Amino acid sequence: MLWEILMTSQVEDFLDDLYAADRDSHRLVNQAILVLERNGPAEGRPLVDTVAASHIANMKELRPPSGGRSEIRILFVFDPWRSAILLIAGDKSGEWASWYRCAIPEAESRYATYVKEREREIRDGRD
Repeated sequence: MLWEILMTSQVEDFLDDLYAADRDSHRLVNQAILVLERNGPAEGRPLVDTVAASHIANMKELRPPSGGRSEIRILFVFDPWRSAILLIAGDKSGEWASWYRCAIPEAESRYATYVKEREREIRDGRD
């Protein structure tokens, strides 16, 4: 069974910009997302790794191969409804520590908002 892949608007915008700037990297990221969709939580390193610094125990990072000098990372969580929600994406090349310092709190905030909205949809019968 395939896992549903959901994306925040920031991830969608990042992928659109990546397509315009670096089609090889865009293709590699899309391939990584398809593997995630197929394998779900069973996928591990080197493509998926746990984000130890997050307050969310199951925060992961998608680590697609690079078509050049980029080090693209997408932080995501497998939610209780069998979806992977891609929360924030970026290129951490040259910014190893600072990228995570900014991205992790933002991803945690986006996930909290997503869960509240999803629970409201279920409660209101819109699921």
